[in-house]
Amino acid sequence: MFNRQEFISDSEWEQFRKCSENLPTPNVVVNLRTIKYNYVHLKDSFPYAHIYYAVKSNPGTPVLKLLDSLGSNFDIASRYELDDVLSLGISPDRVSYGNTIKKPADIQYFYEKGVRMFATDSKEDLKNIAKLAPGSRVYVRILVESSPTADWPLSRKFGCHPDMAYDLLVLARDLGLTPYGISFHVGSQQRDIGQWNDAIAKTKYLFTALEEEEGIKLTMINMGGGFPAHYIQPTNELKEYAHEITRYLEEDFGEDIPMIVFEPGRSLVADAGILTSEVVLISRKNNTALDRWVYLDAGKFNGLIETLDEAIKYPIITDKDGGKEGSVIIAGPTCDSMDIMYENDKYKLPLELKQGDKLYWLTTGAYTSTYASIKFNGFPPIKTYYMDENGIVE
Repeated sequence: MFNRQEFISDSEWEQFRKCSENLPTPNVVVNLRTIKYNYVHLKDSFPYAHIYYAVKSNPGTPVLKLLDSLGSNFDIASRYELDDVLSLGISPDRVSYGNTIKKPADIQYFYEKGVRMFATDSKEDLKNIAKLAPGSRVYVRILVESSPTADWPLSRKFGCHPDMAYDLLVLARDLGLTPYGISFHVGSQQRDIGQWNDAIAKTKYLFTALEEEEGIKLTMINMGGGFPAHYIQPTNELKEYAHEITRYLEEDFGEDIPMIVFEPGRSLVADAGILTSEVVLISRKNNTALDRWVYLDAGKFNGLIETLDEAIKYPIITDKDGGKEGSVIIAGPTCDSMDIMYENDKYKLPLELKQGDKLYWLTTGAYTSTYASIKFNGFPPIKTYYMDENGIVE
């Protein structure tokens, strides 16, 4: 159904097959060399930007060590991620607490560990930061309208209206905090580069209004993530994103561009992963059914939750590609009727496919093992392995 060479080179594929052939399924194998390439490519594309890796996308220790060695900073969503990062000797001044939903005790925990940069989008959270993390830098996340061009939208739950952001930054100053900047997120796997233009324009308005009316000079814009990985739907390449976003910044800020922060996750690690699943059963629901049901040992609750509503459409290949194909419904192994990955978006798989064959899900280095359930139906979490040029990293 898919041309593998469009997603992974022959040499990378051969190395993956060699490293993974004896691993029990389901599993995810992540190529650290791909992550290194993606990080360097992002830095080269935005030489003026500061990178804060979104740890939630793949918190594997080999990934964190690699990105630490490359000079990355880290966007943290919980005290547990913080502990993982700090345990590697990473300095807390390279950490941002980017989650706007946090307990007071966690704010205090981050502060005591040395973190001094906090995101917020509400008055109550801001008051907690002022009380438990005095003097810290705060940046306010603004709402960005939901866009159908983002495969995984991040609107509504996070952020506040720009008018409220204005008030929060004034309050931050009055509470003894440092009003630091504005953040936004245009949606994960955002295919419309123009979405950044609208968000930057709103940010520029806030920068200008706060300085002119309140004497508050903000110095940072956190643009979150949104850069794409290579799934089925076509996207522009990163150089196009870099060219347009840089142009938007120059049009709004001229030569006085603030500190720019990106929080990439998916765009750094997704392309690096391949999820291997095994066919458990193939069946038809009646004698004349055109669609086969293909049940796998991996499903929504064990690595593939981003197929929810068929949002993320992964490229899938098999060892029997090249022959006749037929339409399929792809489902997981659990006793839950939601555990169906693709039904409406008709995937096609080889007619020769049989029980015991393997399906390889490309571009699965992000949000797979971390989303997996702990023991639903008794199935253990999907196992993630990491490889470099020498093989599997222990």
